[in-house]
Amino acid sequence: MEERVSISISEGVADVRLVRADKMNALDQAMFEALVAATDRLSKEKGVRAVVLSGEGRAFCAGLDMGRFAAMQEKGGNGIPGGENRDPTARTHGQANFPQQAVWGWRQLPVPVIAAVHGVAFGGGFQLSLGADMRFLSADARMSVMEIKWGLVPDMAGTPILATLVRDDILRDLTYTGRIFSAQEAMAYGLATRICDDPRATALEVAREIAGKSPDAIRAAKRLLNNLSVDPGPALLAESIEQQKLIGSANQTEAVRSNLEKRAPTFAD
Repeated sequence: MEERVSISISEGVADVRLVRADKMNALDQAMFEALVAATDRLSKEKGVRAVVLSGEGRAFCAGLDMGRFAAMQEKGGNGIPGGENRDPTARTHGQANFPQQAVWGWRQLPVPVIAAVHGVAFGGGFQLSLGADMRFLSADARMSVMEIKWGLVPDMAGTPILATLVRDDILRDLTYTGRIFSAQEAMAYGLATRICDDPRATALEVAREIAGKSPDAIRAAKRLLNNLSVDPGPALLAESIEQQKLIGSANQTEAVRSNLEKRAPTFAD
């Protein structure tokens, strides 16, 4: 896990860092496994009262590793090694499948999680930020629901979370176009909690403030706030069903191939 995600705990605050800086913290198999392992560990870690999730280097998380798209083109699946042999509709972690748990696990933690986002949070990286209770962004941060670029839909718990954060038409705009939007737009849409000069430093300061409150009350508050949302189970399963139908289809393969070949796609209607 340490090769992809580091965890240090001090004064009740877990400082969680994505440490694949040379690849802009892109999501490969090892990163997925490390994220799931991190939430599993923190769910059992006594004394943790708040969590800050951030990325080292130039970005929070650039999304799915580009090498995985090449693997998707060649072997099918979801771009994760062995993904072509994995049923995405199988619920491996309660209501979620394995890739969804890399995001949903942060929502399930009994304590508040703050995502400190700088650089880019694209595709799966954007969905990862959604797993946090709050998102603190740098002024130059950029985000995108980028799955449409690759002929896919968000399938890492993004849709049920987004539905609680933004207007329906904004959600549709971002999902249909995959356009990149700014931190200022994210704030206007309800996707950013704060815009900060130093998101990680601010997030750690707020996390320490939260850690100084009654842990019983903080955990109770998170349970109450999580329960305000509708049951995510059907939406999580629907993500997987729709993605399963898309992966490996002619148009999805063409979307991947045209992007890798840097040309305009030719889709069959």
